Amino acid sequence: MGGIISPGDLYNILVAATKAHVYHIRFGLRQQLYIDISTETLLDFTKELDTLGIMYETDADKYPNIISSYAAEEVFITKTWLSEGVYKDIFDLVDYTPQLKINVSDSNQSFTPLLTGNINWVASPGAQHFWHLFIRFPKTNVVYEWKEMVYTNDVARMSKHIETIIFENKLLFYDNPQASGEELFKRVNNTSFITKPIETSLQLPLFNLPYYEGLNRYNNKYWLGIYRRDELFSIDFLKDLCLLCLQTKVGQVCATPWKSLIIKGIEEKDRQQWNDLLAKYQINVRHAANELNFQVEDNSSKALAIKNYLVKHLSADDTRTFGICMGIKTRSKSEVFSSILIRRRPLLRLGRWELLHVFDILCAKNFNPNERTGLIFSKSNPKSLLPEQLRRAILAFYAHQQKQLIPVAGKKITAKEKEIANEWAGVVHQCKHCFTVYDEKLGDAENNIIAGSSFLSLPASYCCAVCEAPKADFEIIERKKLALQTI
Repeated sequence: MGGIISPGDLYNILVAATKAHVYHIRFGLRQQLYIDISTETLLDFTKELDTLGIMYETDADKYPNIISSYAAEEVFITKTWLSEGVYKDIFDLVDYTPQLKINVSDSNQSFTPLLTGNINWVASPGAQHFWHLFIRFPKTNVVYEWKEMVYTNDVARMSKHIETIIFENKLLFYDNPQASGEELFKRVNNTSFITKPIETSLQLPLFNLPYYEGLNRYNNKYWLGIYRRDELFSIDFLKDLCLLCLQTKVGQVCATPWKSLIIKGIEEKDRQQWNDLLAKYQINVRHAANELNFQVEDNSSKALAIKNYLVKHLSADDTRTFGICMGIKTRSKSEVFSSILIRRRPLLRLGRWELLHVFDILCAKNFNPNERTGLIFSKSNPKSLLPEQLRRAILAFYAHQQKQLIPVAGKKITAKEKEIANEWAGVVHQCKHCFTVYDEKLGDAENNIIAGSSFLSLPASYCCAVCEAPKADFEIIERKKLALQTI
């Protein structure tokens, strides 16, 4: 729960997995543990987990793990009232098994996603021990910001109360694009909870992924971040890691939403032992940033292969990806946290068979990964064009970022300019061959065309940078007809 596990409990799980002839495990986007077990050994393995008192699911995801930003506490989050003890107090008060996704996050971070759950708690930056609440109704992209902040000791109880109301009123609140946050708020009995009115909406932080690998100093100790390119962690390595934690009095191991591990509280005197452990198992802890900021759906070899393919091209081109979260999705029901999403889909379906896969690139609203919707940037790309289209989407991100950071000081907008801007705000120009989009708001950094340049002002020699189609082969498309897509 919350991405925290004691090394003793993890060691016992690993021993049970070893008996079941498991050699590798992996971690998931919701800080959970995945173990692939053969049918022959499944019963014995689950009996061991029952004996250990470990909660688990087999071939199901009915009870999603609670995720939290605890892994970043002290390491990437400082000067905040939300401490280790507060996280653990909340988790200890959860006296039920949630069926809705719950996120518990500090507002002063972007290392872990804030709004990917159904019940999203974000610590108030100003009111100590009070939490903002964002409801994302199940199976929808409807987000409602709660009118009141809730006291720490009531977070678990309020979560349970809200989940009960949602499941008792499924027609209103479950898989309903018209779900009303106001209606849900009215049905909650606020008199039994300690709350405080919200004066202004919470401003969520801009996404900025810290480098989460390696042995790093903080305060007077060290933290160690471990990422695996293939997502697989050796059982033998993890058992030795747990034993070293116990030997050096490190009380917990943290899983992150980036499918990596963080071990905090390593003493200076024990630093060499941790280096020796990494050397023994040849664990590399200095991967390139353009690999670390990918979010890949869980248990998907297809998505992982696409990631490795794109990372290879990003590295070859030495493409900068700082500040961007890139996601890969191959299944319609998977959820991925991303600024830019690569979505694989079939052109043809014959029953359960999928044929001729192509790729769409979608950009979240304002490239903010906490937003769940965005416009298609490029549609129906063959795999060979995907790296170039991703690079162009990345350039569009930086063009957008620059435009946001450098306002035009003192410029007055005329009534005519406003009229033109409103008229063209809802359209883009799209290449009819490869579906590359020219957005006047973003320009075309590849061709040295600055943001704000109208399509009509482009020279007649302008052509698509991907397929080199002439300017005349671009068509005016309404943004809404590109399809406002759910990411």
